[in-house]
Amino acid sequence: MDTAELQQTLNETVEHLVVHHGYTTYMRDYEVIIHVWNGPQNPPIYLRYLFRHCVEARCETSLPTDTWRVSLDDRVLDREPADPDLGGYVRGVKFHEMYGAELRPESEATRRWSKAVGIDSHAVHIETNAHDLTLLFSDLEVSEVPVGYGPFVAH
Repeated sequence: MDTAELQQTLNETVEHLVVHHGYTTYMRDYEVIIHVWNGPQNPPIYLRYLFRHCVEARCETSLPTDTWRVSLDDRVLDREPADPDLGGYVRGVKFHEMYGAELRPESEATRRWSKAVGIDSHAVHIETNAHDLTLLFSDLEVSEVPVGYGPFVAH
């Protein structure tokens, strides 16, 4: 997939919900599962963005330290904490809002991996309301997955 096609595919993720991300069970490819809702007349679908041959995956929080400080209580893991005045970031919603996915310019790391392995390498930055992901990968495949696929739970 060329870079223009990659970026166009990544642009389609904006304003949807990330319900899971992580390495696949065979630990080579990185998947991002996105919940796509197209209005009340259409049932939601789940798309799997499979970043193939992922040689690097960095995940960092995008939440401020003050938010972390008030979100340490395990009760924020529930969708509706028992104490409505608890505050903090409620992780129990089990999704992150997708703000964007941007293909990064060629870098020393992508050139090094391309040369060493013999396939094109790309870098992408994915921004959600709670995580920033940076992935180095070779190709992207997008497919629909059924409700109940993998470790996520339908909403």
